[in-house]
Amino acid sequence: MKKYVRGGDKNTQLEETGSIKKKWKDKLPVALVFPNSYQLGMSNLGFQLIYKILNSYDEIVCERVFLPIDSKPLSIESNRPLADFPVILFSISFELDFPNLISILDMAGLEPLAQDRPNDKKIQSTNPLIIAGGVATFINPEPLAPFFDFFVLGEAESVLPEILTILLDKHAQLAKGSLLEDIAQKVPGCYVPAYYEPSYNDDGTFHSFSVLNGFPEKIKKIRTEEQPEAGHSAILTPNTEFSNIFLTELGRGCSRGCRFCAAGFVYRPPRLWSSDSIIKAIDLRPEGASRVGLLGMEMVNPADLENITKYLLKESCALSFSSLRADMINPQLLQLLERSALKSAAIAPDGGSERLRRVISKNITEKDIFSAAESLVRAGVKNLKLYYMIGLPTENEEDLAEMVRLIREIHERVTEIGRARGHLSDIFLSINSFVPKAWTPFQYCSFRPVKELKGKIKYIRKKLAGIANLRITVDNPEKAFFQAVMARGDRKVGRALLEISRQERNWRQVLVEENIDPGFYAMRDRERDEVFPWEIIDHGIKKSYLWKEYQMSLKSESSKGCGIAGPTKCKRCGVCND
Repeated sequence: MKKYVRGGDKNTQLEETGSIKKKWKDKLPVALVFPNSYQLGMSNLGFQLIYKILNSYDEIVCERVFLPIDSKPLSIESNRPLADFPVILFSISFELDFPNLISILDMAGLEPLAQDRPNDKKIQSTNPLIIAGGVATFINPEPLAPFFDFFVLGEAESVLPEILTILLDKHAQLAKGSLLEDIAQKVPGCYVPAYYEPSYNDDGTFHSFSVLNGFPEKIKKIRTEEQPEAGHSAILTPNTEFSNIFLTELGRGCSRGCRFCAAGFVYRPPRLWSSDSIIKAIDLRPEGASRVGLLGMEMVNPADLENITKYLLKESCALSFSSLRADMINPQLLQLLERSALKSAAIAPDGGSERLRRVISKNITEKDIFSAAESLVRAGVKNLKLYYMIGLPTENEEDLAEMVRLIREIHERVTEIGRARGHLSDIFLSINSFVPKAWTPFQYCSFRPVKELKGKIKYIRKKLAGIANLRITVDNPEKAFFQAVMARGDRKVGRALLEISRQERNWRQVLVEENIDPGFYAMRDRERDEVFPWEIIDHGIKKSYLWKEYQMSLKSESSKGCGIAGPTKCKRCGVCND
């Protein structure tokens, strides 16, 4: 499954604003690796936050590495090979990138399996400490467990400082094994897979972990509370999806509670930063950076949004965002959109019908969707993006027919507005296959067969064929199938990843040769009492709550979302319980 995508090259940093280049003498070199292209990695705000934290230490030199094409991975800042770094930190957001990280280690000439890197020697470039973090790792780290010395399970601001203190104090004195022991016992949120041995039932399902003495039974995921300034871009570059846009987060998590969204559960409770903290972050944008991207528009409250909007208007800043909640567009936001000359905007109905939106607890109505589409186009948006999923639990032909009808009516309404203003807007319809994720109510349900998903795509294309100014893009259901296997995989799947990354053959064939049935992981409904390997992480979420939400979904019943953390906290999911 060798597929390389272009990463950053040695000239990329010449177009960046904010990158840091340090001398290596008397410093601990840390490679920060994103296992995909420069363009994708530099669009990831979490990756940039970690880069900023690491380089805030005078004793550390942190350089970025991305997936190259058929060459040794080199750092952006000084063009050094990855094999020169004694500490390597991967930031992992997507299951589809799992084979890429193994390819990067292979290309660097480093042993991918942690068991092949000696623990009785000190860390150095020939025996690096290899760490993983990022949201994919604290949803389900188990497929990656064979490859990493330890995982950082939580939000970087609250975990990294303690880890870095130990590394800086002891990396030159202790062997790697002793260093890992120290970190695992002293720093909450650090998971060393070597100290946890999995066992399985006769039917192949996970049974339990045997834990070495002195280590916690479960690893508590660490959350970050509000900082003096909201998280924001450290580097601006034209070579990303958000070209030269200064990104600022409005909070962490999401209050909506959509049942398919793992981030909406593992980032609980949702935390909304104050408008003062957000404005302070925007104030730190480089001179000349006039376009601001706000992340987390799905949960910002109207009062804060009004304060931020007034500030951006006063500063003559243009607004950008990836997607917008269909039921929260207000006059102040529309005014800012008009001033910003925003060309593209997205709304995500996700479910094709009103019934399916109850199934996934996406509590927006058809009326909300029409209103949002019309308001955005009237505000000058030329490219309207619509995101839908197929293969959701209980989905049927009637749901797909309603999706087609809704898209046709959106097109008619948008076209009417376009004709009146003398410029037609384009609609970009994105169809993606639903992938069940750990730590969601849908961790219990199956992924739909690839053949079935391809049939649904064919149906939608046929029903929408010939409509002017409508463009349809679809994901590859085969890739979604692979993602579904990884999303609920275990260490047996992880060990097979090594061969998947090294061979040109179909990943399914490789798994079969390794005596692994991909359908067992992806297309099998789970029972209420099945034990899952990802439960090694303690998110505070009650399993009974997830099962109850799943049962409600099967009855097409929605539930209220998760409230913003504050003085009054609910007891439903368990995260905010004492």
